[in-house]
Amino acid sequence: MSNVVSRFAGRRALQAAVAGVVALGLLLWWLLPLGDAPPSGTMTLSTGTRAGVYQKYGALLRAELDEDMPDLRVRLLTSAGSQQNVKRVATGQADFAIAAADAVETYRLLGLPGAESLRGVARLYDDYVQLVVPPGSDVRSVADLRGKRVAIGPPNSGVRLIADRVLRAAGIDPEEDISPRADGIDTGPERLGKGLDAFFWSGGLPTDGLNRLAEESALRFVPIEDELVAELHRQGGATRYYRARNMPESAYPVIQNGTSVPTMAVSNVLITRADLDPRLIEWVTRTVIQSRDGIGRHVHSAQLVDLRTAIYTDPLALHEGARRYYRSVKP
Repeated sequence: MSNVVSRFAGRRALQAAVAGVVALGLLLWWLLPLGDAPPSGTMTLSTGTRAGVYQKYGALLRAELDEDMPDLRVRLLTSAGSQQNVKRVATGQADFAIAAADAVETYRLLGLPGAESLRGVARLYDDYVQLVVPPGSDVRSVADLRGKRVAIGPPNSGVRLIADRVLRAAGIDPEEDISPRADGIDTGPERLGKGLDAFFWSGGLPTDGLNRLAEESALRFVPIEDELVAELHRQGGATRYYRARNMPESAYPVIQNGTSVPTMAVSNVLITRADLDPRLIEWVTRTVIQSRDGIGRHVHSAQLVDLRTAIYTDPLALHEGARRYYRSVKP
């Protein structure tokens, strides 16, 4: 009888050991995509303008990528914004970039070089349109910008794309009815009231450039009325990615004084190309998702990166490497 019990106990111990090895293997497989060494080489990420959210997010993401893939060199490129970012990825000047969905769709609808090769990695967070004026300005609506000196962003920026459309929806020709300026978030805030009557910005909440301005001088947000957003939706095409939203009072407490601001938002997508190695894309996707809390401590909008919504990279199809990652962590 003792031999039978001994054999039974030994079999149970062996089964337990095997189960432990399997569990450890599954854990390692989840932590290390494809179960092998991290990718190496060089990748280029196109971000945005200085003082903007794209650039800050990109710099923090590079630090996370360096930690996860120490043999991968990540090169950052500053840019004018979404339009330049999309072109860089599509034409091979960059491997990854952050871009607003409307800019991606505009590039695709125009059939510009490399548009068919664009793929999505993850939906990140929303940009909010922010129209800023000095506190004593007589501008109370977009229509009041007629005849004013207005910064509408650099030519290849996502801000320029949005500002032009918002102005036209309000019946304002951005070339004839205002004095347009090419300032972005890096120069627009400091020139407000000193050569600029207003400036447009589209970015995550809050944006450091605006926060710094609010600490030094007073300013006011002009609402983007729901009627304008509805008019843009009626136009179809890339404007269908605009959504009427309220900028929460917590975005810039010093400026907003406890009130929300009607405006519009558009989602941001981390984009790449179809020809990039699926293994690299899988690792990058994993880092983007798992670094949310770390990056979010410094870039508030990054806290909105979420596994449940990251897969919705419309208007782009997911890259196969990103798809592998999302399948591996599907509940």
